[in-house]
Amino acid sequence: MKRRPLLAGNWKMHTTVIEACHLAAEIGKCSADLDDRDVLLAPPFTVISEVAHVLRESRVLIASQNVCWEEQGAFTGEISPTMVKSAGGTAAIIGHSERRQIFHEDNGMINKRVHGALHFGLLPILCIGETLEEREAGKTFSVLEEQVREGLGGVSSDDMRKTVVAYEPVWAIGTGKTASKEQAQEAHAFVRKLLAEMYEKDIAESVRILYGGSVNPDNVDELMAQADIDGALVGGAALKAESFCRIINFT
Repeated sequence: MKRRPLLAGNWKMHTTVIEACHLAAEIGKCSADLDDRDVLLAPPFTVISEVAHVLRESRVLIASQNVCWEEQGAFTGEISPTMVKSAGGTAAIIGHSERRQIFHEDNGMINKRVHGALHFGLLPILCIGETLEEREAGKTFSVLEEQVREGLGGVSSDDMRKTVVAYEPVWAIGTGKTASKEQAQEAHAFVRKLLAEMYEKDIAESVRILYGGSVNPDNVDELMAQADIDGALVGGAALKAESFCRIINFT
């Protein structure tokens, strides 16, 4: 089964309104002729609507960098699925390693966010990945299995078809270190096999699994050539139009 590549740029806590609009416009231009892959941007909450407006005539998708499981209520500092949609977003990154490591979000909370996104019609991008200590201790696959099983707990087969998984080894995020293409492929293949056990083989074969971890113009081609890598979740290199445009135009 041929899976449609998804190249996502996570801007994290960067860009003012003016900077975001300028960057979005440049990415819109360089992605205008791409009809065989999806391009997605996850700007800060404060500029989602402005970025969506700039890209309204483009194919570029917009995601939030997190999402609450409730539509509204006393959840200071959160953003609801309906808020994301009303601002122009259609997807949400969930369980990013920085949410797990810095803000101590556990698999239970992440699972609630996944269900919230699905319930309100957003595409969830569930992030998973091991720390350096866990990899060196030989725990990579046990960590990934726990994060996948608990993060997707209660997600139906139909909803799984509407979900994206992103493997991002924590030790390779923002460090300049990148998992080798062999290491990345091994982890992706493991996750796909696990999804086949949890669901059906055809569902596992249809789910897009992205790689995130210091993806850049120099390594994107070899990463995207791997059988089970269906795209990239890009951090630092997504903040410059020139580098991100090279990434989304991978060959």
